Amino acid sequence: MRRVTTLDEFIIQRQKDFAYASGDLSKLLRDIGLAAKIVSREVNKAGLVDLAGSIGTDNSSGERQQKLDKLADDMLISCLQNSGECCGIASEENKDFVTIKSLGDHDPKYVVIFDPLDGSSNIDVSVTIGTIFGIYRRVSPPKGPVTAEDFLQKGTEMVAAGYVVYGSSTMLVYTTGHGVNGFTLDPSIGEFCLSHPNLRIPEDGNVYSTNQGSYNKYPREVRALIDYCVDKNMSLRYIGTMVADVHRNLLKGGLFFYPPTGSSPNGKLRLLYECNPLAFLVEQAGGKATDGRRRILEIQPTELHQRTPIYIGSKNMVEKAEVFVNLAAEPIEKP
Repeated sequence: MRRVTTLDEFIIQRQKDFAYASGDLSKLLRDIGLAAKIVSREVNKAGLVDLAGSIGTDNSSGERQQKLDKLADDMLISCLQNSGECCGIASEENKDFVTIKSLGDHDPKYVVIFDPLDGSSNIDVSVTIGTIFGIYRRVSPPKGPVTAEDFLQKGTEMVAAGYVVYGSSTMLVYTTGHGVNGFTLDPSIGEFCLSHPNLRIPEDGNVYSTNQGSYNKYPREVRALIDYCVDKNMSLRYIGTMVADVHRNLLKGGLFFYPPTGSSPNGKLRLLYECNPLAFLVEQAGGKATDGRRRILEIQPTELHQRTPIYIGSKNMVEKAEVFVNLAAEPIEKP
């Protein structure tokens, strides 16, 4: 019988890989794992207790906030506040970052950014949703409160990133810059167990993921990319939850893209909360992520809720997409 390795055991075993092996990052990752278990439990009973639907308010991006959005956000913040290893949090659901007071004499070294529940529109119909997170070392003086500069770091400065998908099973995938590993939640023992060691994304694939219903709103070069995918008999697979689409392509190979449109000339997805963490992880698995012209991880953020176009997935497929995107483009017309 194969020995089961839990997430906690794996993190402790890999602690030597961390650039600053004091144990703080290990504890922080384990706290995120705990929060993911609690969110998974609530997601799985959403239809039985009144957790479906909207709470009637908008988040920082002007989108209707779902009940599970708020619950997941509160749960992650609570776990990170109690961890003692996190000095600040920035979330897609909140307009500004949150400073966390240190516990005792310990000065926490890390800030965490996250999208607590990606794919909110899929909650009420029981389609896969997920949580995305990224971790940076703070750059401000350790004795004072965190500053915007702690969060507005390039993705290249990230020390860890990952996601959780809540679907037919709950799976946590993360990297600390030394490869990518996946863990599946075993509900019988309440532990994430190593199920997908040393994940590598195929260099090619036969799946493309985009909102093809917006075809007529896309710029000419992106429509040409879609036409190319259709001509090559590629399969369109679009869940509408970015983390779920990226997860599938990570395992099987494929390309996910969300380009600019007339109404969203800078793209729709958030650089800090969605694109940077997933780009860091996909690159660690051998894939690629760009905005069509620049590496996602090298974009300098200027605001917490900055948006960007993204093309992410199998290396050869992203490079093919870049060929189309870099063709002479016509101006994007307002719809």
